Amino acid sequence: MLCPPVVALGGDGAMYDIGFQNLSRLMMSGKPIKVVVVDTQVYSNTGGQACTSGFLGQVSDMAQYGQAQQGKQEIRKEMGLIGMAHRTTYILQSSMAYPSHMIEGFVNGLMARRPALFTLYTSCQPEHGIADDAGNRQAKMAVESRAFPLFKFDPDGGQTPVECLDLSMNPAMDDDWPMYELKYQEDGRDKTMEVPMTFVDFAVTEGRFRKHFRVAPPDTWNDNMVPLHEYLQLDADDRDGQLPFIWAVDRKSRLSRVLVAEPMVRSAQDRLDFWAVLKSLAGMDPNVESTGDVETRVRAEVMQNLTSNLMQLMSGGGDLSALPAQPVSGGALPAPSGNGTGGDYMAPWIDTPECTACDECTNLNGKMFAYNDEKKAYIQDPAGGPYTDLVKAAEKCTAQVIHPGLPADRSFKDSDKWVKRGEKHN
Repeated sequence: MLCPPVVALGGDGAMYDIGFQNLSRLMMSGKPIKVVVVDTQVYSNTGGQACTSGFLGQVSDMAQYGQAQQGKQEIRKEMGLIGMAHRTTYILQSSMAYPSHMIEGFVNGLMARRPALFTLYTSCQPEHGIADDAGNRQAKMAVESRAFPLFKFDPDGGQTPVECLDLSMNPAMDDDWPMYELKYQEDGRDKTMEVPMTFVDFAVTEGRFRKHFRVAPPDTWNDNMVPLHEYLQLDADDRDGQLPFIWAVDRKSRLSRVLVAEPMVRSAQDRLDFWAVLKSLAGMDPNVESTGDVETRVRAEVMQNLTSNLMQLMSGGGDLSALPAQPVSGGALPAPSGNGTGGDYMAPWIDTPECTACDECTNLNGKMFAYNDEKKAYIQDPAGGPYTDLVKAAEKCTAQVIHPGLPADRSFKDSDKWVKRGEKHN
């Protein structure tokens, strides 16, 4: 095919609604036309009317808040999912808050000899009810709260959705919601609380959802108030008489409870359901740990402990008794089993004492990487993400202390390229 790439740009109103049939026909054509959709979840150019890309409960023109209905009544149209169903098109759903994911997806889509659809989360300050400088912050929260998950779908990856769909760089991929630290003050002392970042925690920060929330004064707090993430896990009968809320802080940094109206509960459930759909398509089953994953984790733990102790000895602060009584070698543990091993295995490791706490690795994959009590990074779970995350973390690490090792299973796409990229960091 000699046709050069042609790039079209449009909003979600033009692509999701008015021009949807034309976009669908384009995706089926097979021509290498690339489409960038600026997804603001509203008709931004014509006065802020409701769009099918908007979230359930979102208040906008033609989806007003009133006695008859409280904002938009429909769940969000997922154009990325519709694009996958065409089976002909490279799909990217990304955000400017994750530039490496976005740029990598752009490059891959532009190089693909097929149509490509790039859907990008985009803030519309007046219609979303946010500050002019809050676009990047809100885009990041949209990803963290499952409002707008990141993914890539490459039909050239294989025959099944598991082979084609990539959810990497979403935070806390195995969990319903990522966790974050809420800081507040009580009796003049600084305190923290770990709470989930639900869709509602994102929605409460934007004016388009404001009518669905009410702050409960402390003297009204009672046992019938249930944190939203727990409320969502209750059966319909058990929800009777319960009031869902989220934790927040007021302008004086005091802890407060914000009561959540029913439309926001349904919207949070919708986002959770869509996240479950994506994970199912990607073949993610959090209840199953393969033999290869167990072996990878054990090997990495041994290597990590050995490396950390050796580094401490070199700096004069180590203890010889902490080292293994017998040398640890590649043959000390059973060889990884399964198809596609394709070469020697080397466990990943970090020169933990040399870490500068740049946050690059923990932001990339908070399950795989973590900080110890001294704010030094270590590999918490080597099976907590794909080998590609190890390589990306090594490339991003400002101190160059991350070593991705070699994967036990090399059956993933472009494994040879990723191994080659990782070699210079080992």
